[in-house]
Amino acid sequence: MIISMLNHVKNIKTLTRLFSFFLAIILISCNSNHKENPIIVESLDETENHLITITDSQFASSNMALGNITKQEFNTYVKANGIFDVPPENKATVSAYFAGYVKNITLLPGNIVKKGQELFTLENPDYVQIQQDFLEAKSNLSYLKADYERQKSLMVDNITSQKNFLKAESEYKVTHTKFQSLQKKLSLMNINPNTLTGESIRSVISVTAPISGVVTSIQASKGMFLNASDIAMTVTNTEHLHLELKIFENDLPFIKVEQPIIIRLQNNDEKVYHGKVHLINKSINTTERTIDIHGDLVNADDTKLFAPGMYLEAQIVTSSKTLEALPIEAVIDIENDYYGLIKQENHTFKKVILKVGKTSNGFIEILNAQEFSPNTEFLTKGAFNLISE
Repeated sequence: MIISMLNHVKNIKTLTRLFSFFLAIILISCNSNHKENPIIVESLDETENHLITITDSQFASSNMALGNITKQEFNTYVKANGIFDVPPENKATVSAYFAGYVKNITLLPGNIVKKGQELFTLENPDYVQIQQDFLEAKSNLSYLKADYERQKSLMVDNITSQKNFLKAESEYKVTHTKFQSLQKKLSLMNINPNTLTGESIRSVISVTAPISGVVTSIQASKGMFLNASDIAMTVTNTEHLHLELKIFENDLPFIKVEQPIIIRLQNNDEKVYHGKVHLINKSINTTERTIDIHGDLVNADDTKLFAPGMYLEAQIVTSSKTLEALPIEAVIDIENDYYGLIKQENHTFKKVILKVGKTSNGFIEILNAQEFSPNTEFLTKGAFNLISE
């Protein structure tokens, strides 16, 4: 009876061991499907030498990298937001000085135009009357001027009356004023008054670009009637694109002219552009409690990459220091203690304590850098996987 019970117990133990074996195989199989290329530390001595050794293939397959402590620039800066813009003289709203129907317009937003280039044409019978009045005034002016000069000479010799002289003088001056007024109008209509004749009178005039630039908007269309005050289109010259930034009022004491500006587009931290502070507005926006800062791009060619109205994020550099640093990835934080791995021989690494300071542009200041020689190689990529094992 006792022997039978012992055999029964042995069978249970055997079954239990077999079950545990197969369960382990299943767990290992599941883990292998979720963790690719695990780093297996060949040797680990944390108690004495803090040494960690890995294989050459593990170093390569994990894309690890080595580097030294280097001098890096650490900046103190003020954050600012804003837009790209152009000076007021580089924006032009185009309107017709004279009302008329749009006869011809072929431009589209984005077209580049030169100063003086025809933008569109207008048609109105009233234009004919202005030209007619000018030619009549021009024709009468010659006669009235001659009569005025004759009456003036006769007045000196007391041959004519003062009444006749004053009448001739008045008619001449009134006509001369009318002539000059109509001459100015023709110039605004882009009609050359010096070459205008009865045969060249026309009912269509051209509206030209007041500045060189890009057509940014068009409100007019063919056949549309434009009043003298209606805006037909806008032209913007982007050659002097600049930065219009806003800072909070408590940051004003730190901002000075010529300070560098680090520029990034919204939602794009990878590409950086450079500018500098040009003007500081001393007026405070009482609603937002902000102050306007005007900045210029350092590289003039960068103006071709942006358009007025684009949003940007900026950092105005208020001070700069050169400090000894490592890439942030080389420093591992374990419960507010900081460690790094320095290379010994082959791919053996020693864990060392690091004292850290400021961070900037992907680097972290190493306060105890003097404890390491300039040639000391740190594991700058992949250290976390080893120290956290």
